[in-house]
Amino acid sequence: MSHLSTLVASVLGQKAATAILDVLDIAPVLTAETDGPVSRAVFAMALNAALFHDVMNRVPLGAAYVTERRAEGHKILFDHGALRTIDFGDGPTGALPAGHLAFARILAPLGYAVADVYPLDRLKMTGRAYAHLDLPEAIPQFFVSELHVQRFSPAFQVIAHAVFDSSADPLGAAARAALEAFAAQGACDLDQARAALPEVIAAFARTHGPLRLEHYEALKAESAEAAWIATEGQAFNHATDRVPDVQAVSDAQKALGRPIKDAVEISGSGRVRQTAFKAQPVTRTFVTDAGEESRVVPGSFHEFISRDRFVDAHGVERLDLRFDSGNAQGIFKMTEAA
Repeated sequence: MSHLSTLVASVLGQKAATAILDVLDIAPVLTAETDGPVSRAVFAMALNAALFHDVMNRVPLGAAYVTERRAEGHKILFDHGALRTIDFGDGPTGALPAGHLAFARILAPLGYAVADVYPLDRLKMTGRAYAHLDLPEAIPQFFVSELHVQRFSPAFQVIAHAVFDSSADPLGAAARAALEAFAAQGACDLDQARAALPEVIAAFARTHGPLRLEHYEALKAESAEAAWIATEGQAFNHATDRVPDVQAVSDAQKALGRPIKDAVEISGSGRVRQTAFKAQPVTRTFVTDAGEESRVVPGSFHEFISRDRFVDAHGVERLDLRFDSGNAQGIFKMTEAA
């Protein structure tokens, strides 16, 4: 077995690992590694495969689309996953480093670097695209956004602390040891990688405690994004399929009567086009003075993106892997309402 298969099977089980690796369009170099240490690129792809599996389990409409595409003989080229974080501006988020730094400490040792920073001023957020240094076109990017709590009202800031100060750090000794090895050597022992992967995956989840309903409502009154983080945490809010023609995909999904964004978002360059299904409604439990109460709220969703090739300033042809602040803020609206 390849290291990639071994790692994914260690967290998902063999059957689920085989299924997800069959669905994804994975560069052969990532499946060719079968002995010796695990490279940072292979570990990064194993992490992405496990996270894609997780978000598909949480987004039935996305899973249905993926199943249909595979039945037609197509694979999913996983372009990027997106997650949201909290930045208080003057300190950590509970036991986690502030904002995107909670994930920089994971992604940098795995070979990722910040490719671009995107102001999301309408949302009082900032987005960062983390691209892989070894195989930037083949290994999915991470779009990590952080919500700047200090830009909101004093009351909002107090409630945000009440909600997110309980954030726990899921990284244990195994993850820290493997990340140190990846940072120092670009690789680590297979057993060490297998022990680390579940702890790293656990970082992409909700890590704060029970949520009071009045706190959720108060956050939502000022920021739909803060309310989303309050219920869903740092889970992928979407995974993205890179397709040749996003407009054709949009038209086809509309013809099926599926809840997809009304219009395709087009970047300023015209080279990046995005659309998405609306968020999957999910039921979450809130604490009230009378006990517990369940509410239906927006969950995660599935996105589609088309990227054109271009010739850069050095005369090199490459895929446009950039994002666009306008596109991103348009896509964020998918989680405003269930």
